[in-house]
Amino acid sequence: MIDETWCLLPNEIEKKSFAIIAEELDKRRISLPAEQAMITKRVIHTSADFEYAQTMTYSEHAVAIAKELLRKGADIVTDTNMALAGINKRVLTQLGGQVHCFMADEDVADEAKKRGVTRAVVSMEKARTLEKPVLFAVGNAPTALIRLCEMIQEDSWKPAFIIGVPVGFVNVEGAKELVMDTDVPYIVNRGRKGGSNVAAAICNALLYEVTR
Repeated sequence: MIDETWCLLPNEIEKKSFAIIAEELDKRRISLPAEQAMITKRVIHTSADFEYAQTMTYSEHAVAIAKELLRKGADIVTDTNMALAGINKRVLTQLGGQVHCFMADEDVADEAKKRGVTRAVVSMEKARTLEKPVLFAVGNAPTALIRLCEMIQEDSWKPAFIIGVPVGFVNVEGAKELVMDTDVPYIVNRGRKGGSNVAAAICNALLYEVTR
């Protein structure tokens, strides 16, 4: 059934949507921690899936740490061009940061083929060369998370922050568990669900929290 809200402007629709999400959470007797609420709600808004209220997992002070990194101009590296397109680059640029996706780079494709690994693996290695703090937003490739965790163990390098929300069935849950076993601050969605849209939604929620 269509109600009178069908003709609302986009910002009014979003406001109404978040009000509905809040009502639904109340009905389900779900109370989100204040620091995490807007991030989890934006993921629900993106996916229309209330299971995220139960599965979104945050390391200690994760939101405050991520916001401070963005406030100081940290870059974001993602594993898909879809997430790259979805992240609000205007807001990130205002803070002094950039968003990168190396998946389509010719040198990444050549190296991945030569070594018999995924482009996501090589992309994470290339991202390590960035001379700024980096938030990794992984929404598709568990191999990206696995390689990040390997690099953390191999030497003293580590990412500033990991958003680990790949979607799928092969090694997805295990890769997320690896992230949660590191000492890197993280936002992870436990289980099989996630995706590039979820990774972008988390990034945007953090950016909007910083700049609102």
